[in-house]
Amino acid sequence: MQVSEASKRILAELLKSQTGQDLPASRRWRIGSALSGLSREHGIADLDRLITMLALSRRSSLAHKLIEALLNNETYFFRDRAMFEMLGDRALPDLAQARASTRTLKIWSVGCSTGQEALSLAMLFAGQEAHWAGWTVDILGTDVSQSVIDLSRTACYSQFQIQRGLAVDQMVRWFDETEQGWQAQDRLRRMVRFEMHNLLDPPPDPGRFDIILCRNVLLYFDEPTRTRAFDRLASALAPDGWLMLGAGETTIGQTSRFVPDKTMRGLHRHASLPAPSRSAETGQRAVG
Repeated sequence: MQVSEASKRILAELLKSQTGQDLPASRRWRIGSALSGLSREHGIADLDRLITMLALSRRSSLAHKLIEALLNNETYFFRDRAMFEMLGDRALPDLAQARASTRTLKIWSVGCSTGQEALSLAMLFAGQEAHWAGWTVDILGTDVSQSVIDLSRTACYSQFQIQRGLAVDQMVRWFDETEQGWQAQDRLRRMVRFEMHNLLDPPPDPGRFDIILCRNVLLYFDEPTRTRAFDRLASALAPDGWLMLGAGETTIGQTSRFVPDKTMRGLHRHASLPAPSRSAETGQRAVG
């Protein structure tokens, strides 16, 4: 479906203003296919006309639908599995020692899409239930898209979704097959919550997170917006916490706020590590 260059610029500007994401000319080929469903839904074959309606009412439900149609919500369970294994085998044991007095961990999954990443984290803890008994684990998944947050909260996945990243034994161990799909069990859902949030806004509660996963999100930002995003992440991460980016992403040459962890590839620390000083924390969700 054809879209004029003027309409593409309108959409790019709207996407940038509401989500921070860039839509360079090299990615604008997606617009026609992304909006074809909305075109059919509203009975408007002319995409330029659809976008003109958007320009007249940028806060309308149609505008939100158009923006969400342009977002990349690609995700699956244990994406880049080696990085999750490193979390489970090395980072989490280190944090268990550092947080022994509070027995509380707070983790933030930024750009969580339909929730598979957050539930993958929950599986790490539930798989070592005896080790984490008595701990409070709060995993927060956020996304700028309300529609994917609504789907995340159901924690119910299709056969196609559940098979992406999970072996059969993991599927039957952590999910129940229902008429609606594969439903995450309560022992996972108790650790996880989902909220709509824009990374460029002030960090969500509870504030200082022990681990932040911001994977394959920053690559959609231009340099100034990426700098702002790193500033937000730095303000949200505990002094001795870790930031995990996507497998192909780095902080080198991107920000002065973080540096790669010298011993755990793919994890990043504050560029300047102050002496840890943590007050007693009150937990929200218990493992088990």
